[in-house]
Formats: sequence, structure tokens, C-alpha cells
Amino acid sequence: MSKYHQEEVEKLRELIKDIDTAMLTTKAPEGLVSRPMKTQDVEFDGDLWFFTKKDTDKYQEFLMDADVNVAYVGDSYVSVSGKAEIVEDLEKKKELWSTAYEKIMQTTYDDPNVILVKVHAEAAEYWETGSITKQAVFMLKRMTGQEADSANINETIELE
Repeated sequence: MSKYHQEEVEKLRELIKDIDTAMLTTKAPEGLVSRPMKTQDVEFDGDLWFFTKKDTDKYQEFLMDADVNVAYVGDSYVSVSGKAEIVEDLEKKKELWSTAYEKIMQTTYDDPNVILVKVHAEAAEYWETGSITKQAVFMLKRMTGQEADSANINETIELE
């Protein structure tokens, strides 16, 4: 991993680390569909992990088109685009499983219907809400009819 790539991954890790739930967007036959998903407590290294079941629409959508988007809202806003991969590794499921999932999914990690979805992040865009000055200048310019460069309030990073 190059130094630049490592810095980008660390920046993204810092932005999403305290956000438990993300909106995962897939492509369904009728269009885009977003669903709340709990991100696994794994230190972000370029991959995001989620549990789901095979008997869901999203499982079929992953099989049809692996392109997904994962959005986080917390102290900042983060949009991650990437490729979804189905992972059925029993040891990995056991490693990431928590008792909360037994209640939520009403089953255990070794249920063959339970799968992991690994989203390999390819790019991300983020808006840091802590930059009040940047946001105030941006909004003031917009309100007064001046040209406001939105590039000043958000950043895009390539992870590939």
C-alpha cells in the first residue's frame, strides 16, 4: 500500500469509525434501492463488512450487479462506492458475529442462509461538518449570487 493510499484509507477510517449504521445502495431491476445496514466492528482497511441472508432481495441484487454505494452520516458525510463480494467463510462469520445478531437475524452465524458481504471500497467522497467556516462562506456566496466552489467543502479520494 502506497503512503498516499494509506493516508486516504486512514482518513476514511477516521470519518466512519463511530458510525454504526450505513445506507447500502444496490441496483435492483426496478432501480436503485437503499437499506440501513450495520457495519461490522472491523478497522477499515479498504473493505467494509455486513451480514445479510441469502433469502433477501439484496443477495440477488449483489449477484446481478456487484456495484454498490455505502453512505454514512454522522459528524461528517461519507459516500463510498465499491464492489460487493459474497463471503461464506464460516470462520470469518464467527469472528464478526455478535449476540446482537442472534436477536436481529433470529439465527446463528453457522446458519447456511447467513452470509457476509464484503464491499471493497474503490472511491469515496466526504464532507466534513466540522469545517463551519468553509460551509458558512460557501452558503454566503450562494445566497448572495456569487460563484461558490463546492470543491472547497468536500473531498473525493480514489482508493484503487
